Amino acid sequence: MNSSIGKLYPSTKFAVMLLLVIFSIFTPGYVMQYLMFPLVVLISLCAGTGKQFLGTFFKSIFIIILFIFAIQVFIISNEDAQPIWGFLHFSQTGLNDSLSMTSKIVAISSLVICFFQVTNIKDITYALERSGVPKKVTFLISSTIQLIPQMSALSKTITDAQKSRGIETEGNMLIRAKAFVPMLGPLVLSSIQQTEERVLALESRAFSSRTKKTSIYEMKKKTADYILDILCIAGFIAYILWRVM
Repeated sequence: MNSSIGKLYPSTKFAVMLLLVIFSIFTPGYVMQYLMFPLVVLISLCAGTGKQFLGTFFKSIFIIILFIFAIQVFIISNEDAQPIWGFLHFSQTGLNDSLSMTSKIVAISSLVICFFQVTNIKDITYALERSGVPKKVTFLISSTIQLIPQMSALSKTITDAQKSRGIETEGNMLIRAKAFVPMLGPLVLSSIQQTEERVLALESRAFSSRTKKTSIYEMKKKTADYILDILCIAGFIAYILWRVM
C-alpha cells in the first residue's frame, strides 16, 4: 500500500481496472486477454504485492482454469473428438472454446484481485463517501468486501483452538470433514456476535445521525490521478472508435 501505485486515489485505480476489463471482454480472440496476466503481475511487483497476488491466483483461479480445460478438451464430446483412452478424447473445438473462456476469466480475475490487493478498504470507503454514496450503502459494500478475510481469520482461530484441545484437524479428507462439522457452530455464533458488536460500535459513533460528519483520515487526488483519469477516458473513446470502424 505504500508504493506509488498503492497511494493512487481509489477511483483512479478502479477506472484503470474497468478500462482493462472492458478491453478483455469486448476484444475478440484470447491473446490480449492472456497478456493481461503478465501485465498484472508486473503491476503487482511494482506495488510490492507480487508474491501475494501469485499465491492468491494459483490457489484459486488457476485450479478453476485447469478444471475448465480438462472438461472442455477431454470430457465434452464434440464433432472433431479423437479418442485417447476410455471416455477421454481430444477435441480441437473444445480447446478453442476453453481458451476463449479461460482467457476472460484469467484477465478479469487477475485485474480484480490486483485492485483489492493494492487498494485499502479504508480508502475505498472514504472515496465512496466523498463521491456522495449513502453511508449505509458504503458500509454494506465494505462489510461484504471484508467478509471473506474475516471469516477466514476466524476459522483459523477456531481451528487453532480445536488443535489445542486435542482435536485432530489435519490429515486425509475424511479427518478434515469430521473436524469441519464441529467448527461450524462456533464459526456461526462468533460471526453473529461480531455483527452485533459492530452494530453497537457504529451506533456509539452516531452512524444513523443525519448530521454532517467530519473525518480525520483524508485523501486527495494528485496530478498522477488526474493524468490517469484523462488517459482512461481517452483510451475508452479510442477503443470504441476502433471497434466501430
